[in-house]
Amino acid sequence: MPVAKQTAQPTREDFAAMLEESFGLVDLQEGSVVKGKVVGIEKDIAVIDIGLKTEGRVPVREFAGPGREAALKVGDEVEVYLERVENALGEAVLSRDKARREESWGRLEKAFQANEKVSGVIFNSVKGGYTVDLDGAVAFLPRSQVDIRPIRDVGPLMHNPQQFQILKMDRRRGNIVVSRRTVLEETRAGQRHELVSSLEEGQVIDGVVKNITDYGAFVDLGGIDGLLHVTDIAWRRVNHPSDVLSIGQQVKVRIIKINHETHRISLGMKQLQGDPWEGIEGKYPVGTKIKGRVTNITDYGAFVELEPGIEGLVHVSEMSWTKKNVHPGKIVSTSQEVEVQVLEVDPVKRRISLGLKQTLANPWDSFAEKHPVGSAIEGEVKNKTEFGLFLGLDGDVDGMVHLSDLDWNRPGEQVIEEFKKGDKVKAVVLDVDVEKERISLGIKQLQGDPFAQAGDLKKGAVVTCEITEVKEGGLEAKLVGTDLTTFIKRSELSRDRNEQRPDRFAVGNKVDARVTLFDKRARKVTVSIKALEIAEEKEAVAQYGSSDSGATLGDILGPSLKRAGDKKE
Repeated sequence: MPVAKQTAQPTREDFAAMLEESFGLVDLQEGSVVKGKVVGIEKDIAVIDIGLKTEGRVPVREFAGPGREAALKVGDEVEVYLERVENALGEAVLSRDKARREESWGRLEKAFQANEKVSGVIFNSVKGGYTVDLDGAVAFLPRSQVDIRPIRDVGPLMHNPQQFQILKMDRRRGNIVVSRRTVLEETRAGQRHELVSSLEEGQVIDGVVKNITDYGAFVDLGGIDGLLHVTDIAWRRVNHPSDVLSIGQQVKVRIIKINHETHRISLGMKQLQGDPWEGIEGKYPVGTKIKGRVTNITDYGAFVELEPGIEGLVHVSEMSWTKKNVHPGKIVSTSQEVEVQVLEVDPVKRRISLGLKQTLANPWDSFAEKHPVGSAIEGEVKNKTEFGLFLGLDGDVDGMVHLSDLDWNRPGEQVIEEFKKGDKVKAVVLDVDVEKERISLGIKQLQGDPFAQAGDLKKGAVVTCEITEVKEGGLEAKLVGTDLTTFIKRSELSRDRNEQRPDRFAVGNKVDARVTLFDKRARKVTVSIKALEIAEEKEAVAQYGSSDSGATLGDILGPSLKRAGDKKE
């Protein structure tokens, strides 16, 4: 029978080797960073030996990074992250990216604690900012933290190594927030301090326009910016800095003020030229008429440039003699050349008050010269108010007919209702006040004053009245031969109470009456039939009462009563 082959027993050295190998496996823990050697490169895959039974495979691209290529060759020692000792194919699962990330997190945490800057590369744009590669660890760069001032194009900064300051770290969530702006501000602060200390107020220096805003321009003085305010660009009005300056333009400026605490520098360009306001009173004495150009129009007036750097204001009240409530833009336009008159000069406040209407004839002077008081004119009804009627007259001026000057006899409140806008009306010029720009007119003055026509009419006189209207309370009547009107009260129609009835009379009837009141100042006249009857009775009694004719009182008064009855009929 064949003899069985005996299996060789392991030696002490074999056990020691096996034990050492076992301890080596223990050191290679999954989820840790281990060292390995590149034993081969197959196309785009690197074969890594980390001391296990089989090698692991890692894409070559993982050894590259933003801004750098992978420089890998056989024999190089590398650090990789061991995800699994063995996969389904019996290979170790390795990752260079995760190894670098673990590596970076350790370094970044130390830098964050020490408040040190770190190097990274902006490689992608995301919502609200950008992603930055910090040698394996990905951080978020907010848009507001890219630069000191907002920049439109971040392209030149992409894929170029930059210095960043870590603002926030959360390893558990894998969040890192960085800032490039903080690094720039710190660097610039040092440069600004050094540069500001070398500058002096009043110094003239060259600069380059870096940025333009609505209120001025920022000028780079060689590492530090100064503000050139829009009011310091030129002595003349500058509506917007871009009208005069452009980005990149080289300018010569004077340092007006330096704030050493905030490092703010105020600059001026106009200060390099002579001040046009010096001797301004002698150049533009009050009353001078001069031509200028309208540069700006506001609600309260228009600015007129008399020469570069010298502007005056034509207040809205000084723009037109007649257009009082019109916007200045309806009278003049920007860039229009106009003639103005100097009204006031204030060199301290650097103000000049101008007048536009003063270069034109005063329409009230012209009207007073053309239409003296007492002359008749014609105008169009422009407006009716509670106190009178406004008429449009020659020269684009208005005149007013007061309620009291509408009619001699009727109340103005009643008469004004007979007029409407657009009516052509004749009137008499009563007064022209050039200083107050007022023209007083009268319509009733076109006809004579009835009280003036009344002559020697006085209280006690006997007049004949024509009835114009019968009312319940009495009679409206006109004194025959005059334009005077009166009202005979019911109680004054007869001395006999039974005869005090207005219906006894009709329009057109003429009656005799006695004047009981005639007041030219109050413009009032009243008459009474009753008073006339009483007066005639007294006269008759006085005349016939002492006679021996035997006549009765009826015989005496009969003729008088008959005369009154005949006139009524």
